[in-house]
Amino acid sequence: MNTQRIPLHDLHVSLGAKMTPFAGFEMPVRYSSDKEEHMKVREAVGVFDVSHMGEFMISGPNALELIQLVTSNDASTLVDGQAQYSCLPNDQGGIVDDLIVYRINAEKYMLVVNASNIEKDWNWISSQNSFGAVMSDISDDTVLFAVQGPKAADTLQKLTDVDLADIKFYHFAEGQLADVSMIISATGYTGAGGFELYIPKTEADKVWKEIFEAGAEYEIAPIGLGARDTLRLEMGYCLYGNDITDETSPLEAGLGWITKFTKNFINSESLKTQKEASVTRRLVGFKMVDKGIPRHGYEILDAEGNKIGEVTSGTISPVLGIGVGLGYVQTGFHKKETEIFIAVRNKQLKAVVTRPPFI
Repeated sequence: MNTQRIPLHDLHVSLGAKMTPFAGFEMPVRYSSDKEEHMKVREAVGVFDVSHMGEFMISGPNALELIQLVTSNDASTLVDGQAQYSCLPNDQGGIVDDLIVYRINAEKYMLVVNASNIEKDWNWISSQNSFGAVMSDISDDTVLFAVQGPKAADTLQKLTDVDLADIKFYHFAEGQLADVSMIISATGYTGAGGFELYIPKTEADKVWKEIFEAGAEYEIAPIGLGARDTLRLEMGYCLYGNDITDETSPLEAGLGWITKFTKNFINSESLKTQKEASVTRRLVGFKMVDKGIPRHGYEILDAEGNKIGEVTSGTISPVLGIGVGLGYVQTGFHKKETEIFIAVRNKQLKAVVTRPPFI
């Protein structure tokens, strides 16, 4: 498969980014070091170019009906200017993707999906669209900058008349920033606060430059996918393809809070049955007690050395200086403070089940 280039590819190369194939795109993985970039976001402000993400507009009088069928969360509770984390259940008990649903108005919604799943999600939602909802894929015309960190609002406020303090978490405003019309969303994948900006592709270069001028006093920096992964892991946020997949149920993944049985959605009956019977494995967070880095695919063992699960994501937390991870374990080993062991090469390293966020 050919890797696509994001619109500002050449700019990232000129900034010294190490580019790497990710989800079908050549993406900046780091500019300086993962740790330095991670701490920049935790302590000040950094900008991720995540223009590889997918955006679909769903509109028309039956837009909500389609969204209610294909997503697990209850989008009927949304008001204009509100966003909602959700997932697309498949008909086998797993997850097609996780996504964010934005309600622009009663007949217009934007769905933001993972880059690796753009085509899969589009085909899946289209196949369920017996409602005549109008669907358009605006991914190629949209760039997405995530301006994250405690100084993100101060940086961006210089460029807009929209009162950013008024935008509550998981809400958004449509307005001008750097004299460009865009969606300004109080969302992100870092747990450090900040905004995600949905911008017309033609204006990407201008907006990027103005953000960096506005953030110069906070030593704003571009941030790569390496730090994005460690930041999301410190918060215990799921990554599609690792922690949730076509084979993992939302209930196993701890996503019961976005699985609303107050409505019918794809596979809701069998998920309801699963909830009543209770699941046999759970996604848990854990911190390493022994020194070591938990990696995707490593076995999780009990004290006797029996396999009880598998690591789905792991790293060294730059803030804590110890290994943290996510993984599936047999129900019973999922309780907080349970001792588990990670098989790292020939060793069994002790860890303890911890409820994320880890910091």
